[in-house]
Amino acid sequence: MSDDKINLFSFSGKIRTLHLTWFAFFISFAVWFNHAPLLAAIQETFQLTKQEVKALLIINVALTIPARIVVGMLVDKYGPRIMYSSLLFISSWLCFIFAMADSYQMLLLSRFLLGFVGAGFVIGIRMIGEWFPAKQTGTAQGIYGGWGNFGSAASAMTLPSLALWFGGDDGWRYAIASTGAIALVYSFVYYRLARNTPKGSTYFKPKKTGAMEVTSKGDFFFYLLMNIPMYAALAVLTWKLGPDNLNIINAFAADAIYLILIGVYAYQVSQVWRINKHVFTEEVPELHRYKFKQVAVLDLAYFVTFGSELAVVSMLPLFFKETFDLSLVEAGLLASGFAFMNLAARPTGGFFSDTFGRKKSLTILISGLAIGYFLLANIDSSWPLALAVIATMACSFFVQAGEGAVFAIVPLVKRRMTGQIAGMAGAYGNVGAVTFLTAYSFMNASQFFLFIAGAAIFALIAVQFLDEPEGQTAEVMEDGTVKMIDVS
Repeated sequence: MSDDKINLFSFSGKIRTLHLTWFAFFISFAVWFNHAPLLAAIQETFQLTKQEVKALLIINVALTIPARIVVGMLVDKYGPRIMYSSLLFISSWLCFIFAMADSYQMLLLSRFLLGFVGAGFVIGIRMIGEWFPAKQTGTAQGIYGGWGNFGSAASAMTLPSLALWFGGDDGWRYAIASTGAIALVYSFVYYRLARNTPKGSTYFKPKKTGAMEVTSKGDFFFYLLMNIPMYAALAVLTWKLGPDNLNIINAFAADAIYLILIGVYAYQVSQVWRINKHVFTEEVPELHRYKFKQVAVLDLAYFVTFGSELAVVSMLPLFFKETFDLSLVEAGLLASGFAFMNLAARPTGGFFSDTFGRKKSLTILISGLAIGYFLLANIDSSWPLALAVIATMACSFFVQAGEGAVFAIVPLVKRRMTGQIAGMAGAYGNVGAVTFLTAYSFMNASQFFLFIAGAAIFALIAVQFLDEPEGQTAEVMEDGTVKMIDVS
């Protein structure tokens, strides 16, 4: 692959792959958040309370946590072409089920299952990492993530009007089902046109499947520790839906879920041991080592960037509607400004990372994110509406540019495990979303934004322990020879 500039007007080679893949992510994101701009209509149809609406928001990001881990492993093993096509195909039918729901329980279950579509992001990270060299990967990943993330803004801008066009009490159902139909068609398009690697390139796979490889004893325990918040987030969600709060699931079901989570974590510990027990008896050669702290720092950075985006995108339409007494369509259009910045901000974050340094860029962008959320915490009905929208978009720029900077680094940690690393970082984004949305259920909007700003300061401290990727990393070919891959 050449190191020439990225020409987005080209539709061949790596640029063709980029366009095919960002659009797959765009569709998956549109499906994932197709309910957010229509919550008022859904609330009216099912006569939902505010707490029941908030439960829908929280449960939408729950399954994505384990799904991104599992899909990350599968994409490393089977390749992104098959995985993205399968994900779009399956999620289209889940979307249809949500659109046809006739009870709140069916809404909750189908929305929970639709969290699966959020794992699509991980697939594209591996695909783009295969097609673009290190000096371009940040920009390319930013375009992929930014343009794909715009799917939520597209839903916010178009689905309320589409529902009105369909008309009647079921207009929202047809609007949501339309996104599923698009996903179904594109699943076949992507399978037909996409390829895992450029011609002649090797698709490196993990030596073993079941858990991420680590290269030292300390990293073994660090890895186990970093897995706990993902299960804790699911436990918090169960508690929120349980008899002590929303009472959507009974005590028996809640206790069963807690036991399942404990059992799954115990199983994962056994898999981590199976994959990595050799680090306790033999030293991994220096050539093949990597530091797990790199993964952990990226996890925390994505926790506050993508996690806050998911949470804010979910609550912002209603926030604008209630704060400024707007119509559903007006609120959806204005709130879409937060996700609208993805088009430029995420590629810009990746470009900054490629050009000015990975660690420095991430530090500046997360600092701006913290300041931005502090600003949003001060918005009330006395603000001019235009100023509130500008503040929202300014904050959004740092949020999404930060996401671009995170995933400019992910493919540079260890090539053959890019899917798993992306999966864990992506899962932490959803842990952040569950954390922030759960906090939101106990707070007003101002306190919610301040809470995110505090979490961002913690992540900013963690970023200072990140090592700038430099030099080369080693991967072993199928014939046993070692190939060196540039990471700077």
